[in-house]
Amino acid sequence: MRADAARNLELVLTTGARMLAEDPSTTIAAIAVEAGVDRRTVYRRFAGREELLAAVYQARLDAIEAAIDAARLREAPVPVALHRYVEEIIGVNRRWPVDLSRLTADPAARKRRNHAIDEVEVFLQRAVDDGCLRAGMPAGWAGAVLGQLLNLGGRVLPDLTDAQAADVLVDTFLRGCGS
Repeated sequence: MRADAARNLELVLTTGARMLAEDPSTTIAAIAVEAGVDRRTVYRRFAGREELLAAVYQARLDAIEAAIDAARLREAPVPVALHRYVEEIIGVNRRWPVDLSRLTADPAARKRRNHAIDEVEVFLQRAVDDGCLRAGMPAGWAGAVLGQLLNLGGRVLPDLTDAQAADVLVDTFLRGCGS
């Protein structure tokens, strides 16, 4: 793919993610206008809104998987991995604000989403085992709390950088769920 075509695709996907998160009924024509590309450019790549939305979901999943890899959840010391993960996911949430819980039609994408959730749950158990998180919380609770904090972080702390927002979220998470 040519560099300009790749840039246009990235622009259409990120613009689409933002606009579809704000209004799920947004049209491809509106996304094209906002992205500053011709509507035909979008339609050459995507047959319709659902196909564009599927590509946005795939891009978000790619970014989540990259964030998990970058955080080194299985290898890095728990506090370091937690901060890296939170910082990376705040960036993902800001760039790709679509909600993956609406993802129902694509079993492969749903499997990728569930795998990412499982990776974080394994990490959180390691955090309990290492004494960073309190033992005895209900199953899935720490992950649910972390997920909600991550959802809030990009919206409620828009003036902070990803790293600064991660500082606030990690502190809040560890004070609430920490040992």
